Amino acid sequence: KMCLKLVNDVSSITATLQSNRTLQELNVKNQNDQNDMLIQQHINKAAHINAENENDAEAAGKEKVIETQLHSVKRAELAELQGVNHRSFYSEINPLHLPEVLALAGRHHGQGELYVALKSSIAGVISTVNRKQWLQQQRAHHNAIIAEHRTKVGSIEAELAAIEAADGPDAVDIGSDSRCSKRRRKWWWGLWG
Repeated sequence: KMCLKLVNDVSSITATLQSNRTLQELNVKNQNDQNDMLIQQHINKAAHINAENENDAEAAGKEKVIETQLHSVKRAELAELQGVNHRSFYSEINPLHLPEVLALAGRHHGQGELYVALKSSIAGVISTVNRKQWLQQQRAHHNAIIAEHRTKVGSIEAELAAIEAADGPDAVDIGSDSRCSKRRRKWWWGLWG
């Protein structure tokens, strides 16, 4: 069991990606029962993937994920052989990436596996749709607030322009200090003679 987990650990997607990607041959001695022979078959498959991708360890990890994690029957078999919980791994995937993962499952394993994958991940897919709708609603809400504020700024600027036009060129500003509550006053210099 430990040798199988070494070359293809199905406890999580991360564990599968980090499983050994360099061993190209590994033989387990004392294959006494059906499980031992099955373990050897899975070890051989993982070692074959490593050999096919000997110059690209990342590609080997990705292929193991596609071949074992995205195939429900293989994943269940490997999980049982490794003593790993057989829960759905789709909860580990960011919902925004689920469509791509579902496409991979369908492309590599057919419609049957696509159906199983979709059934296992439907909550994540729906949450993505709901999140998208929520984000669109938030955008519309904030755009409305921005439009309202632009209208307010426009009316404030119009009022200021009217006040400045009424004051004329002889107006003196006596309230520019923020600590002062005095208003602008018009001083008629000609009256103080």
